[in-house]
Amino acid sequence: MDKINNKLVDELFAAGAHFGYSKSKRHPTTKENILTNKKGVDIINLEKTALAILEAKKFLTEIHSKGGKVLFLANKKESRDFVKEVASSFGFPYVSTRWIGGTLTNFSEIRKRSKRLQELMDSFEKGELTRFTKKERLNLEREVEKLKRYYIGLLSLNEKPKVIFVVDSGFESIAVKEAKETGVKIISISSTDCNLSKIDFPIAANDASAKTTEIILKELVSDFKKN
Repeated sequence: MDKINNKLVDELFAAGAHFGYSKSKRHPTTKENILTNKKGVDIINLEKTALAILEAKKFLTEIHSKGGKVLFLANKKESRDFVKEVASSFGFPYVSTRWIGGTLTNFSEIRKRSKRLQELMDSFEKGELTRFTKKERLNLEREVEKLKRYYIGLLSLNEKPKVIFVVDSGFESIAVKEAKETGVKIISISSTDCNLSKIDFPIAANDASAKTTEIILKELVSDFKKN
């Protein structure tokens, strides 16, 4: 059995990672991860969380070492900026504004749009759009900005990912459903209101805490090399 990382447990506790939701919001699948209920709030067992992080880290590191794509998803305002920062630092694809339906189940179409964005960005950079009228260039600029909002983080996703890392699997239920349908493995930071049976590597923790996400994600990628 893996040894519990007590330092990690202490860091998670200091960040408030142990705070779940009220018992009335508890999903039955999270019961084994709950230590107790204090003043109506479910308290997550952080020793189990630390072990779950280690298990997910081993899997993620193996996938990454084999060149498998890992897609990072965090649209909640508390965590999206940090997740985007980490993903970008390693050259990983990410989604930080809104999950576009079909990102996994209709990947070829999503890929067409991200390729269109890349082509337009390259053309602007090379100054190749001078042949167009001012109105036409303005329309192309608007198209670029619109595509950037949803696809800028997917430019490096030239094939379907092997794994998707999710912050709050309940909030990102559409992405979770698509991952299950397409066989993409799921690692998720999920609080006590989430259905953990849908997650391959569930990490029970306060998914509304920016600091909790930061600690967990830093640990998950700590063995990776930056570009």
